[in-house]
Amino acid sequence: MTEAVNLSKRYPDARIFLSGGANHIISHNQTTESQVARDNLVMLGLPAQRIEMEERSRTTCEDAVESKAAIQPKPGELWLLVTSASHMPRAMACFRAVGFPVAAYPVDYRARGTADLWRPTRSVAGGLAAAALAAHEWLGLLTDAGHHTADVALVIANGDATKAFATNYR
Repeated sequence: MTEAVNLSKRYPDARIFLSGGANHIISHNQTTESQVARDNLVMLGLPAQRIEMEERSRTTCEDAVESKAAIQPKPGELWLLVTSASHMPRAMACFRAVGFPVAAYPVDYRARGTADLWRPTRSVAGGLAAAALAAHEWLGLLTDAGHHTADVALVIANGDATKAFATNYR
């Protein structure tokens, strides 16, 4: 979220687009990922009138479909897909699949490099959480239908409660 605010300040004419609906299967809470992200961005100082969003998508690939339909990107526009680094491969695959050319802008790195691969986690619970995140993303890549729950995608040109954040700067 903070990087979306930083980008919006660096590029004051950029469109800020949030993608993410309510993917609750059991809950009756219909708060969407985009609404949560919008509220957080406004609390961080981003003017509400700069934020556009779609709230129909329930998965990462639906984020891509709905974002492309809502934004209708034009040739020559540069759109950044801002989402967590762990989620980026799956998000990029979905955006490519629908023909929406975006540039990856990963955030929220969970590791500092290859040295972290050999460093033990601080707790068993931390290790299990990391394994669950990795499994979620790998299964999502395999099925193309994993639910997007890491962050709100910010499409600037998309989520962790993703959703994909993308920014369109000119």
